[in-house]
Amino acid sequence: MAGREKRRRVAALDGEERRRRQEEAATLLHRIRGLVRWVVAEVAAGRSPTVALHRYQNYCSSASAAAASPCACSYDVPVGTDVLSLLHRGSHASRLNVLLRVLLVVQQLLQQNKHCSKRDIYYMYPSIFQEQAVVDRAINDICVLFKCSRHNLNVVPVAKGLVMGWIRFLEGEKEVYCITNVNAAFSIPVSIEAIKDVVSVADYILIVEKETVFQRLANDKFCERNRCIVITGRGYPDIPTRRFLRYLVEQLHLPVYCLVDADPYGFDILATYKFGSLQLAYDANFLRVPDIRWLGVFTSDFEDYRLPDCCLLHLSSEDRRKAEGILSRCYLHREAPQWRLELEAMLQKGVKFEIEALSACSISFLSEEYIPKKIKQGRHI
Repeated sequence: MAGREKRRRVAALDGEERRRRQEEAATLLHRIRGLVRWVVAEVAAGRSPTVALHRYQNYCSSASAAAASPCACSYDVPVGTDVLSLLHRGSHASRLNVLLRVLLVVQQLLQQNKHCSKRDIYYMYPSIFQEQAVVDRAINDICVLFKCSRHNLNVVPVAKGLVMGWIRFLEGEKEVYCITNVNAAFSIPVSIEAIKDVVSVADYILIVEKETVFQRLANDKFCERNRCIVITGRGYPDIPTRRFLRYLVEQLHLPVYCLVDADPYGFDILATYKFGSLQLAYDANFLRVPDIRWLGVFTSDFEDYRLPDCCLLHLSSEDRRKAEGILSRCYLHREAPQWRLELEAMLQKGVKFEIEALSACSISFLSEEYIPKKIKQGRHI
């Protein structure tokens, strides 16, 4: 009886959630139709319709980032406004024209309850859009205009992230039981809204930068010996990977550790998880994991673990430019001064090395020694 009552309550909650999403979609569709009708009426009357778009900025890269006066960057407050006019010449007219064309596609998707990718949208008007980045910006503009996220528009990406470990959940009607084979890789769901009934006995979540490191941990049966969930975004994380991580943190309340290469690009990937990306600044507050802990690898690990000199690489001029650009970001001064010091040390020494360099100690050193001991001893920042 208790089990039947529990299933009844779960079904009722699922029904309420579906109704809520349907209502949100209907409201968004109504607002889109209203904007399109208004634009058509303005053009028919010979007037130039204008649309005001808030401009968001979750970080800046100014030389005064460390100054006493704070910058205007924010995770939820706009820093300015762009006014787009359709009939005036110039880039703003083109930008609004593209926005309206993409908006018509979104309207059709919502009306028919269908989904498509950004690439699908590009190929609907390739001669007008010219390049994919134009469509990407229009989708971001629409999200800002209607104060919604990309998934609300039924524009979905192809998820590239992987997960393994002590977790199980339902993705729609599909059972994702990582917990029955904790060393097997499963694809991260595209839609977080389809996830329900999450169960986990993990002690922490580990993010690794690269699939090669993820596979190393799988081959070493890392999750059998350590009750954890391991995720990789396979490089820079896509939106589904970041949403999935944020969802797990909110649902499971577990600490999150991140392992990246000791180079400027690894650091940038780490920063994307913690602070969000500038391109999606309007949504950064819902994608970032502010309490993520940097587990390594650090430049100092090279000496601490006595790695051979052949594992050490010199920073290229491009690496240096990348590091200097990151160091100027305001959030490192404001929210992560210890991270900034570590990046400064890397730049000062002029060297870098990959996670896989730890295999010089032994093939399974990463999974048997480095990660477990660092977490146990609290050696992270």
